[in-house]
Amino acid sequence: MIVVLMGVSGSGKTTIGEVLGRELGWPLIDADDLHPPANVAKMAAGIPLTDADRWPWLDRIVEVLREATAKGGNVILACSALKQRYRDRLTAAGDVRFVYLRGDFDTIAARVAARHHRYMPASLLASQFDALEAPTDAIDVDVTASVDEQVRRIVDALRNE
Repeated sequence: MIVVLMGVSGSGKTTIGEVLGRELGWPLIDADDLHPPANVAKMAAGIPLTDADRWPWLDRIVEVLREATAKGGNVILACSALKQRYRDRLTAAGDVRFVYLRGDFDTIAARVAARHHRYMPASLLASQFDALEAPTDAIDVDVTASVDEQVRRIVDALRNE
């Protein structure tokens, strides 16, 4: 199984993924690490990515997920996956479950302002919310809950499927 933790920048994908990974004993893959240098440079310059920028990146993610599941079975992916067509593309990797880390703009903006991401400036947050197509078929988790509570909700939902 592949669990995709999705949401805008600052929603906690990596943090939740690390804790969830420890809880389940599954590895975490961070999609941010798979961006080609040109995408990183655009984002670092405050320029939102286009779909044309994202397709090769999403295909690379699918490739990495297939390799990971072939070796070890289960994996967690931290990935924005903001649009339904991106999530559809990710399902080519295999048995995928999406977890939507949901938060309002003010909550997420406060988090983003308090941290330093290696290339994702706070100025791009509005473009992420603009692009976001909230999923209707995902495990929905409110990011205002504690990390432990979010992980518990995800584990419970996965076990109840």
